[in-house]
Amino acid sequence: MSLSSRLQQLRDARRPLLAAASALVLAGTLAACGDDADASGDDGFGEISVQYSWIKNEEFAGEFYAYENGYYDDAGFDEVNGISGPDTGVAKLLSGTVQVALSDSASVGAAVAEQDAPLKIIGATFQKNPFTILSLADGGDIATPQDLVGKKIGVQDSNASVFRALLAANGLSEDDVEIVPVDFDPTPLMNGDVDGFMAYLTNESLTVELAGYEVTNLPYAENGVPFVAETFTVTDQYLAENRELLKQFLIAEIKGWSDVFTESTDDTVDLVMEYYNAAASENAEGLESVFGALDPEKTGLALEATKELISTDETEENGLFTISDELQEQTVESLGAAGWDVETDQIFDTSIIDEIYAENPDLIDYQP
Repeated sequence: MSLSSRLQQLRDARRPLLAAASALVLAGTLAACGDDADASGDDGFGEISVQYSWIKNEEFAGEFYAYENGYYDDAGFDEVNGISGPDTGVAKLLSGTVQVALSDSASVGAAVAEQDAPLKIIGATFQKNPFTILSLADGGDIATPQDLVGKKIGVQDSNASVFRALLAANGLSEDDVEIVPVDFDPTPLMNGDVDGFMAYLTNESLTVELAGYEVTNLPYAENGVPFVAETFTVTDQYLAENRELLKQFLIAEIKGWSDVFTESTDDTVDLVMEYYNAAASENAEGLESVFGALDPEKTGLALEATKELISTDETEENGLFTISDELQEQTVESLGAAGWDVETDQIFDTSIIDEIYAENPDLIDYQP
């Protein structure tokens, strides 16, 4: 079976019945919810499950350090079960299958706007939108939004609404481009089947460049569609009933991601490879196995690109995972451009992360 077919199967398998899941939540039948005392018992917080948005690569290096250096243990967890994606985590949150999802504001905003899903983003790893329109310098060479006009753009089904947001934010419509359905494999771009390809700055863009092509990127964050991603997302009920658990979880995460910025790139790449390979061995049907071995060179480059999405002037001042009022507003405006009308307080609750830094100002300084 081809990689594209495997990817399609995985996407089809995870498409949620959001309305049904929301009904379960609203009826109060969430599994795995309870107050802090029930969750932690006498000795700690027990076990929680965290849905990752993608395969266990450099995007989750901070989580790997939290395991490796005992930060989850120190926080009082018997086990933090990190689950490989791809998955937005929305349906699993609503059904209670997982307690935390590393999701994105577009998926959360869509669920809130379309299904009135009771979800909140309590922090964000990526301060910058990681999406880009990738093109070949000697091909489409799409450097500005106006360069999109008349071009064939490869867009994954799951990303169609976000692409429309890019068009709308720049005064364009779908009539101005030819949208070509693609999977996540950028081969159609390299073969010249499309002029542009919706990609991640930390992933497909590097894949094509390392294949020997000179690339041009049109980053969403710099072209009218800034929003946060790799968001720590929970249900309203879980947030209300497990504030101390989530507080200690986020502290462990802050420590893990701080290590990413203080440890050497080579050491972090080695750690990522270890966790990726373990995931591939444990789950023969997962994408880790489908993709095969990680390329250490690409992983190192992706790690540095990931840091640039995480660390900003605002995080240096306020701390990792914080989301300023301005960035919340920008995110909501981006969602509105995609057709998802929500208010900031409908999708964001940063009270826990703000409380953490008020009580632990030493955690703010994550840079070496």
